[in-house]
Amino acid sequence: MAEKKFKRTTVTSALPYANGGVHIGHLAGVYVPADIYVRYLRLKKEDVLFIGGSDEHGVPITVRARKEGITPQDVVDRYHKMIKDSFEEFGISFDIYSRTTSETHHKFAAEWFRKLYDEGKLVEETTAQLYDEEAKQFLADRYVTGECPYCHNEGAYGDQCEKCGRDLSPTELINPKSTISGSTPVLKETKNWYLPLNEYQEWLKQWILEEHKEWRPNVYGQCKSWLDMDLQPRAMTRDLDWGIPVPIEGVEGKVLYVWFDAPIGYVSNTVELCEKEPEKWGPWQKWWQDDDTRLVHFIGKDNIVFHCIIFPTMMKAHGKYIMPDNVPANEFLNLENDKISTSRNWAVWLHEYLVDMPGKQDVLRYVLTANAPETKDNNFTWKDFQDRNNNELVAVYGNFVNRALQLTKKYWNGLVPACGEWLDVDRQAIEEFKNVKSKIEELLDQFKFRDAQFEAMNLARIGNRYITECEPWKVWKEDPKRCETILNICLQLTANLAIAFEPFLPFSSKKLREMLNLESFEWEQLGSTDLLKAGHQLGEPALLFEKIEDETIQKQLDKLEAMKKNSEVISQESENNSNLQATDSCLPSPIKPTVSFEEFEKLDIRVGLIKACEKVKKSKKLLQFTIDDGTGTDRTILSGIAAFYEDPSVLVGKRILFVANFAPRQMMGIESQGMILSAVDFDESLSVVTTTKDVKPGSQVG
Repeated sequence: MAEKKFKRTTVTSALPYANGGVHIGHLAGVYVPADIYVRYLRLKKEDVLFIGGSDEHGVPITVRARKEGITPQDVVDRYHKMIKDSFEEFGISFDIYSRTTSETHHKFAAEWFRKLYDEGKLVEETTAQLYDEEAKQFLADRYVTGECPYCHNEGAYGDQCEKCGRDLSPTELINPKSTISGSTPVLKETKNWYLPLNEYQEWLKQWILEEHKEWRPNVYGQCKSWLDMDLQPRAMTRDLDWGIPVPIEGVEGKVLYVWFDAPIGYVSNTVELCEKEPEKWGPWQKWWQDDDTRLVHFIGKDNIVFHCIIFPTMMKAHGKYIMPDNVPANEFLNLENDKISTSRNWAVWLHEYLVDMPGKQDVLRYVLTANAPETKDNNFTWKDFQDRNNNELVAVYGNFVNRALQLTKKYWNGLVPACGEWLDVDRQAIEEFKNVKSKIEELLDQFKFRDAQFEAMNLARIGNRYITECEPWKVWKEDPKRCETILNICLQLTANLAIAFEPFLPFSSKKLREMLNLESFEWEQLGSTDLLKAGHQLGEPALLFEKIEDETIQKQLDKLEAMKKNSEVISQESENNSNLQATDSCLPSPIKPTVSFEEFEKLDIRVGLIKACEKVKKSKKLLQFTIDDGTGTDRTILSGIAAFYEDPSVLVGKRILFVANFAPRQMMGIESQGMILSAVDFDESLSVVTTTKDVKPGSQVG
């Protein structure tokens, strides 16, 4: 069958869930490959729309809100902003990044459901579910805890036991309890509406198994395993008070199931964009209902079924929508040989990376693409991150560019020299890179981003071999004209690198274009040998990448180790307190033995204003505080709390409490004059004790 030629492409990336940040697993699996693909299509001048947004409904949002004592809207507002800002700073180039709490989405998703309901395409079913009689509400899976029937962990949730990893249903738990009231729930009948997947099974088999054999093996295989079983109707509504209310008269306390409303967010976000900029984007229908549009979903492997079976069935039932042409789902990325886990906080979070590694967006993009889990689970390590930066980006790409530009500046004041007659060594180098465009295109068209990036880096390898072999710094003395030709070819290669790496490393490509004193290149120019005209004035050369030192990497490893220890402490406390009501509550540590008032009076506790705070060199534990204690002479206090403050400067300006009359102590060659008072929470996190108002330094506490 001949390959269909499309007029435009709609690209979606899985909506991140707004109850936390985005980590490197999300980036490697979804957002970096999607962004590479979209940037590539834009460079080719193709008509493409890149849709993103936050998924803001569902039970985990309400769980977090209840835990923190805030509203679900407060939760999603916080994380939507964090995620959106992080994506922007990292260079994920969405045409729109919206959210499922928007007015547009609520209206659009409700209309979609109502159409299916009115046309009889949803099945009404009554089932028995656990109900909290004290709280007077049905309980979502995460609102039920009890004893796991397999490993007998007493703190298992209604959907999963986090100790043994088994998937569970709430009714399987032994001695179930409601996390809301602590009472024993009862079974109560409730009515919900289901999408009859079974009625679409034969169509799905034909569409996927016969018409899309080209899909990645993991996608095709997972779909086949589902379709080889008899599909069952799937609930499209839930008994919950957070979400889009079911648009049926007389129905209360029910919302659209998050997995019904979330993928509709792709379409509603498109509607929002097209209504905002109609001249640029046209009607939204052309991106979702026109057979000349290609639809591509970028997702992780845990979302394959939803994007290949459930959402297509929703679109088929609606009757007007195009089906996804490809779903290039990736496998999982591990971290330091351990599975990434948000519940254990075992992750590298994007918003933290951007603070810890300023200006190094492209380094992470490069490493995640080089280790992309395209065919199997892969692994991220900080050592590999360092090695790829130092040995590839710096030593290969950056080194070649720097040599070419610096030599041009030295010999011709930054003017591109003319190209003379080619020798065999020149022809060989040119022959090696002239087909780079077709190679990268072929790989990107097949969603092989890792291999495509390797081909782009191969240009730099060709350049380094060529300049090393030709030695223009020696030739200059003997044959300046020959040196001109060598450097002209090196500069043409450099310009090609700016084009080839544009989809992968947009920040460094922009920087390189500035050094070449050119605003832009066309993708069609990739592989050309005349990108820079003789006499063109180059910009000022600068290092494209910088070496990452061992101490920077060690800092990240120490951070992970602290996270792991903290997680282990919390896990142990949870196990020790499994007989308590499963609400995140804990008991305080035992009260110390009684002291007399006279003994207490011996302590002189004062208010101090932190003027400076920094980590003590060669110490992993100590922070050095410079404190205004009201005496007119600054006081120095050392405190072993460095592990809890990655950036100690956040403490500057705070009014804290300290013990003023402790005998001075020498620590790491520094005299410490007192003790900072801190509070240790039940989860082993720590916070220095501060005042609630601006009390004058030196004020006495008692």
